[in-house]
Amino acid sequence: MTILTRYLATRLLSGWLSALLVVGTVFAIIGLMEQLERVHGGYGIPQVIQFALLTLPNRLLALAPVIFLLGTILALAGLGRHHELTVICASGVSRSSLLKAIALPTGGLLAVLWILTELISPVLFQSAQQMKSAARNELPELLPDGGVWSRQEQRFIHLGAMGKGDQPGAISLFQFDDQGRLLLALEASSASVSEDRRWQFQQVRQKRLQDGELVTTLRREVEIDNLWSPAELPTLSLSSDSIRLSVLGEYIAYLKRNRQPYAAHAMNFWQRATLPLAVAAMVLLAIPMSAIVSTQRGPVIGIRLALGALIGVGFFMATQIIWALGQMAQLSPQLTASIPILFVLLCAGLSLLSMRW
Repeated sequence: MTILTRYLATRLLSGWLSALLVVGTVFAIIGLMEQLERVHGGYGIPQVIQFALLTLPNRLLALAPVIFLLGTILALAGLGRHHELTVICASGVSRSSLLKAIALPTGGLLAVLWILTELISPVLFQSAQQMKSAARNELPELLPDGGVWSRQEQRFIHLGAMGKGDQPGAISLFQFDDQGRLLLALEASSASVSEDRRWQFQQVRQKRLQDGELVTTLRREVEIDNLWSPAELPTLSLSSDSIRLSVLGEYIAYLKRNRQPYAAHAMNFWQRATLPLAVAAMVLLAIPMSAIVSTQRGPVIGIRLALGALIGVGFFMATQIIWALGQMAQLSPQLTASIPILFVLLCAGLSLLSMRW
């Protein structure tokens, strides 16, 4: 690592942390105020503060492109204000060398963002929602909208409840033949789940078609395979933001195999998976906006930060609109998530070509 790379990395890190601190403080206060309106039962001030802090990483990840755009502008425009960019340029550092020096700390930033997206933020978000549900004395075992249905060819499964430790409950299963006749119907109070998607139904009331009649029997246990895995169960009662990307990808593949709706989960997956690319595109866009050799004086940093904030907010709003339109038009989730990033990369590339250096 050269002296220039170390120096730029230090300044970029300082700018990123400053932007993160400001935006994080603002959204921590907003999250706190939102939850104060929902105080109920055991969900008091300490729980509100805990919930706001646990969900803050998820909020900040959604705004990461805006945050690091502003942080990069703050760092590089600060160098320009003190004529350090002029010294760097006059010393013979080319534009490509400048980009390489900025690329190294940016690569480290993207690795950290990926770790947060995959390992840390989903766990904290899930813990926050579970804590809130338990503190408000709600029934954590109830699933929204009357439960969850799953179809596997001619077999239909309904999961109506989720107990402590994500244990399934109130389970119904219906098996039909190709002519639509009911072959098997069972109800189970609970089930234990293994990693290979095998469910051991417990306390089962079963009806099976025998000689043209449905015969009812009571069984202690019944095993059914190819259902939800233990890691996927939180998605049934909590937001898909609370599940790791790797697990969410497996869950989407499971939904595809069983011909179930998966578009919403796929869009969430690609939004989160392309987040590091969006951040990289915004950092690249910030370079020609701020790393300009100039003799201007006055509130240059403020103007560039204001412009960066405007671009960042516009990017955030545009991505939300494009994602919604993509889902309405049933476009590929990969394409829908990539369109805003490709547009920013195009603008950054054209700006770099005309960059005054």
